[in-house]
Amino acid sequence: MNILHVNDVSKSYGKQQILWNVHFSAQQGQIVGLIGPSGSGKTTIIKLIMGMDLPSSGNVEVLNQQVPNLILLKQIGYMAQSDALYQDLTGIENLRFFASMFLMNKKEQQQRIAYVVNLVQLENVLNKRVATYSGGMKRRLSLAVALIQNPPLLILDEPTVGIDPELRKSIWQELTRLKNEENKTIIVTTHVMDEAEKCDVLAMIREGRVITTGSPQKLKDDYHVTNLEEVFLEAGGVAHAHQSTS
Repeated sequence: MNILHVNDVSKSYGKQQILWNVHFSAQQGQIVGLIGPSGSGKTTIIKLIMGMDLPSSGNVEVLNQQVPNLILLKQIGYMAQSDALYQDLTGIENLRFFASMFLMNKKEQQQRIAYVVNLVQLENVLNKRVATYSGGMKRRLSLAVALIQNPPLLILDEPTVGIDPELRKSIWQELTRLKNEENKTIIVTTHVMDEAEKCDVLAMIREGRVITTGSPQKLKDDYHVTNLEEVFLEAGGVAHAHQSTS
C-alpha cells in the first residue's frame, strides 16, 4: 500500500530554487531514508510532506489524500530538526500535553507515555523542566512526542543527532520493530551512512535533486561499489554530468 507519494515536486522561494522535480514514494511497512548533506533540501521536503509549506509545482499525497490536509496530521508522527518543546514545562508535562491533543482515553495516554519514556530512556529526568535538559535529552523527548499517538506514518528529521551511540542503536532497533511488527511507514532524514544502511529504500539528495533511489544493496550493486558514500559520489557525478549536458 502506497502511504506517501512525492510527485515531481519543485520548490522556489522568489528566484531561489530549492528543489527540482523530486519524486519518490513510501510503502506501508518501509523505512525510507532521505540521504544528503546539510543544505541539500531534506528538511524542505519534510515540510512539504507535512503541509507546512506548498510546492511551487508537483504534489504530495499521504494516505491517498493530497497535502496539506489538517485531518491527516493526526495520522503523522513528526519530529522536527529543531525541538518544538515547552521549555518551562517538565518532560512529563510536555508528554501529557501532546498526548491530550489526540483522542486517547486516560488509560491509553498512560500506556503510550510509559512506552515512549522507556524507549528514549528519560525516566530519571521526567520531573525536571525541559529548559534544564541537554541537547541530546531534548532530541529524545522530541522523538517520544512523535511516537506518542501511535501513528501509521512517522517522519523523523535527523532523529539521532546529539544522541549517544548506544541509545542511537536502541532507537534504530525500535524503528525496525515498528516497521516489521506494527507495519509502520517511517521517513528518516540523515547524513549518517551507517543509518542509511538500515533503511529499506534510499532517496539520495544533492543540491535539491534526487540523484538516485533504491535499496542500499541495489544501489551498491548498480554503481559497482562497496559502500553508500561511494554510491553518493558516483550518483552525484552522473547527475551533475546530466545537468551539464541538458
